[in-house]
Amino acid sequence: MNGPEIHVEFAPELALFVQRELHRTLVTDGVSSLGHVVESAGVPLTEVGALWVDGREVPTSYVPAAGDRVQIRPVERPQRVPGAPLRFLLDVHLGTLARRLRLLGVDTAYESTDIGDPALAARSAAEQRVMLSRDRGLLRRRELWAGAFVYSTRPDEQLRDVLDRFRPELRPWTRCTACNGLLKEATKEEVADQLEGGTQRSYDVFAQCGQCGRAYWKGAHHEQLVAIVERALADYAS
Repeated sequence: MNGPEIHVEFAPELALFVQRELHRTLVTDGVSSLGHVVESAGVPLTEVGALWVDGREVPTSYVPAAGDRVQIRPVERPQRVPGAPLRFLLDVHLGTLARRLRLLGVDTAYESTDIGDPALAARSAAEQRVMLSRDRGLLRRRELWAGAFVYSTRPDEQLRDVLDRFRPELRPWTRCTACNGLLKEATKEEVADQLEGGTQRSYDVFAQCGQCGRAYWKGAHHEQLVAIVERALADYAS
């Protein structure tokens, strides 16, 4: 590429994508948009907030000129996603995060098999879901409705990051962690075929998924789930 040189300053929050080289000079081709230039530098546009050139805000379609001094700012938090109810789509690598978001009552679709980036992007657009992924290539697909990079590999940190960034409405214990369906109260008789003898004798309060039929009760791992819910409500409930 042999064209106008521009001077770019990336926000510290974007250091992961630019190998911590926050200040650099880039050579452009004179015709590509600033959005394309930013993505070529390694930063998905899902992670970019405002773009400023010489003290004025510009759109991603702006074509940079020689000598431009560009500031790349991160997405503001909490991030608002206009146009549809806030709901998510997670790729195959984020199963634990999907279950925890569902535990909190957040509408979360999840693909348990690798269906490929084009299919994921198409589903995001068709269902107007925010695509959550650690795959930068997926987040650069133009057909995505909206997306966000998941910065950590640790489920606890992933959950905190998503809740902090989007501040979804939390309605714990209302969704099936297996399929995302809505839960309803159920009698022991209605779910008896899913209960072993010890469970039948020890528990009397049940819920059942209206979509897949899975039964729920306060079993051995309930205290761990309560801890996740209480921490989320304390930190992020609106």
